Amino acid sequence: MRYPITAICTLIGLALCLFNMTGYDPHNLFLMMFSVPIWFIELFTDLHSVSVWFMYALTVLSWALIGYLADFGVSRTRSRARSRS
Repeated sequence: MRYPITAICTLIGLALCLFNMTGYDPHNLFLMMFSVPIWFIELFTDLHSVSVWFMYALTVLSWALIGYLADFGVSRTRSRARSRS
């Protein structure tokens, strides 16, 4: 099984974190919109009490997991289609 969607999603997570690090996202708008772990961190604790590097790592890992699940779903769909024909 190849993982093209995983690689693309991981790059999206890295790009999101790098964009936030550069300072072009001064109010963390994009990071908060597109980082799933930050949504949950905001629910349970103050966002400013959590390490920025930890949030970046969670963001990249969550995007990689989303990509892996998408790759897994695509491979299952393709294997079912092959077994039917």
